[in-house]
Amino acid sequence: MAKLLPDIHSPADLKSLTIEQLKQVCTELREAIVSNLSRTGGHFASNLGAVDLIVALHTVYDPPTDKIVFDVGHQCYAHKMLTGRLADFPTLRQYGGISGFLRREESPYDVYGAGHASTSISAAYGFAVARDLAGRNERVVAVIGDAGLTGGLAFEGLNNAGHSGRDFTVVLNDNAMSIAPNVGALARYLARLRTSGWYQHLERRTQEMLRRLPAGEIAARAADGLFKHSITNLVAPEQTGVIFEQMGFQYIGPLDGHDLPLLVDVFRQVRQMRGPVMVHLVTQKGKGYGPAEENARKYHAVTPFKPDAGMDTSKPSVPTYTSVFADTLVELAREDPAIVGITAAMPDGTGIAKLQKEFPDRAFDTGIAEEHAVCFAAGLA
Repeated sequence: MAKLLPDIHSPADLKSLTIEQLKQVCTELREAIVSNLSRTGGHFASNLGAVDLIVALHTVYDPPTDKIVFDVGHQCYAHKMLTGRLADFPTLRQYGGISGFLRREESPYDVYGAGHASTSISAAYGFAVARDLAGRNERVVAVIGDAGLTGGLAFEGLNNAGHSGRDFTVVLNDNAMSIAPNVGALARYLARLRTSGWYQHLERRTQEMLRRLPAGEIAARAADGLFKHSITNLVAPEQTGVIFEQMGFQYIGPLDGHDLPLLVDVFRQVRQMRGPVMVHLVTQKGKGYGPAEENARKYHAVTPFKPDAGMDTSKPSVPTYTSVFADTLVELAREDPAIVGITAAMPDGTGIAKLQKEFPDRAFDTGIAEEHAVCFAAGLA
């Protein structure tokens, strides 16, 4: 079978492809991610999980006129390859090569550069307001993960944008797995949405309804508020997306984030809807690469490895700075009961995980909430 990806130079090249061909593009993107990152390293599992939704977005929307704003940016590799950077992808994160994050200087398709979580909603809302003030009509989409949504900045953006009534879409890429397990009330709420018994029924019925209704009817029903009663309240109105609806968003989901035909259909309808819309997609980190599917946390970011063998799990002969810090922190905590550890969703990367294991009541993970962590630390002190 002839490869399709080498002939994709911009999102416009996706629009003439059939669904089966788009599925093939997804497969080829995953193969390219595995092949290239096995040599260069980089953010691995999150990029594999985001392939389908990125292909669907680039098929339906018209970037760079339409603005797609990615949270953090380390799940953007498929976006880079679909926007003219496939030939440069082997240089990812190399000196003189392309960035591992979004970079405005690198491509007009990278409309917003970021490196931290929770920024996309506020930035995308800014794009939407600028559009309206200029009298333009492009569409604006923020793509944010479930971990990024736990950050306070994301809630500030949702609160401000939701009640504005402006045309603006948030795609929640819910893979239930950040660098470390999510913490906090919102993480528990999303977990209930994912695991409730009605999820599969909701997904199936939503697919049936969206595929029967013409775009015009969907848009009309969304405009007068009936859409959320037919879709989001289909099975469990007291649970489904109520937190987002209370913030002013029309909520759609949770949906299978790897069902490409469904994603294309949904985004086509959403692109015509008016007002703030939240599309909740459930995805799997590491999708398409067995070892990463089984251990997404281990494959969050990788160093060079052999694709057939997976990552080398042996411990390095020389201790890392993080391991030295972790050992020292535990030693000091044994001597001084007033010592505690605080991390913002990175217990392993910061060395706090070892303290968590030995002194669980003296180690605190605040989630992606650095401002809260600092004020919390001040109060503790």
